[in-house]
Amino acid sequence: MTTPGIEEHGLRLIPFHGLRYVPERVGSLAAVTSPPYDVVVRPDGLNHLESADPHNIVRLILPQADTPDERNEQAARTLEDWLAEGILRSDPEPALYVYEQRKGDLLQRGIIGALALSTADAGIVLPHEDVMPHVVTDRAGLMRATAANLEPLLLTYRGEDPDGGAAEIVEATAGRAPLLATTTEDGFRHRLWAITDPAEVAAISRDLGHRQALIADGHHRWATYLRLQAEHHTPGAWDFGLVLLVDTARYPLQVRAIHRLLRRLPLPEALAALTPGFRVREVEGPLPAAMAALGEAAATGNAFLLTGDGRFHLVTDPDPALLDRTVRHDRPEAWRRLDATVLHATLLDTLWHVPDTPEHITYIHDTEATVEMAERIGGTAVLLHPVREEVVRDLARQGVTMPRKSTSFGPKPATGLVLRSLEA
Repeated sequence: MTTPGIEEHGLRLIPFHGLRYVPERVGSLAAVTSPPYDVVVRPDGLNHLESADPHNIVRLILPQADTPDERNEQAARTLEDWLAEGILRSDPEPALYVYEQRKGDLLQRGIIGALALSTADAGIVLPHEDVMPHVVTDRAGLMRATAANLEPLLLTYRGEDPDGGAAEIVEATAGRAPLLATTTEDGFRHRLWAITDPAEVAAISRDLGHRQALIADGHHRWATYLRLQAEHHTPGAWDFGLVLLVDTARYPLQVRAIHRLLRRLPLPEALAALTPGFRVREVEGPLPAAMAALGEAAATGNAFLLTGDGRFHLVTDPDPALLDRTVRHDRPEAWRRLDATVLHATLLDTLWHVPDTPEHITYIHDTEATVEMAERIGGTAVLLHPVREEVVRDLARQGVTMPRKSTSFGPKPATGLVLRSLEA
């Protein structure tokens, strides 16, 4: 849906028929939601979500079967069954959706819609991280089988006038009665509204039509959108992908690190390989105190916190000659200084010889879960300090991608509140 007479220079977000749970057919809306698929990494977390409600969205985004084909077929059958049974139902009017997350003093609002993928080659949607091909293949198989966007990407943009344009409509909409409201077990309250008025949709289109967006969360899903679009040679639904757009001039996002669990590298071996190239010293726990020490060290240079034996080992002061030898020189200096760059180029590739495969490295958002799993399996937890948002945005504008899983922006949208069918 476009507005006649408006020249598109930037983001093109169109309404769609949202696919949503019918509240009367499920235990509760909170019980059928899930974090994004890549946050649910632990089997106990997956089992908890599956047991919360027989219709939890995790049965679509992370179906359980022996092979990828069987998983995708199972998800497709489940979605078909839920539609036939009236568990999920399509909204009668195409809409853009205002989505709110609130917890204590934290408030985030944004707009959910179908974003034109034609922006990918125009420098309008900026990725900032590399992706893992096998994850894109996995997500593409699932999206292809279900013919649905099951969870939105999180994109950010900077509104020039936080009191006008799209921002003004978002705030006005949030003063109305919502379509749904629920509080998930993490304490976040979620509310959703539909924008169907053509004048409001047109005003949002005019505003976003001159904007550039940064992918905050969902690089693999964005790459999946592009892969599946390339498979369809006629214009249609596959030319768009489900996104949540947040104006960070009004609602700044939080940036957290994503940690690494080295499954097959015992901590004593990891520590032994670090000398003489790095300074290694033990710091006091418990975990929050050790993370505070990491943050203090990261303010002045590369720093990592290693654990897995009940103690905390701070790794700092890399040998400049070692970095010069191991970190590529054809990238900006800001990229060469990133902790994630040094971790992958110098530690994982050169000193530890750990391949970046799922058998060797697990990427985990939760700090405590990373430590707990390392202690349980006898591996090494590598804990990182988050990168500043302005560094991420500056590199993205230069067309430079960071090592994969370098950042975690949040709060992330809950999965399951609104889906998009590609067959509607």
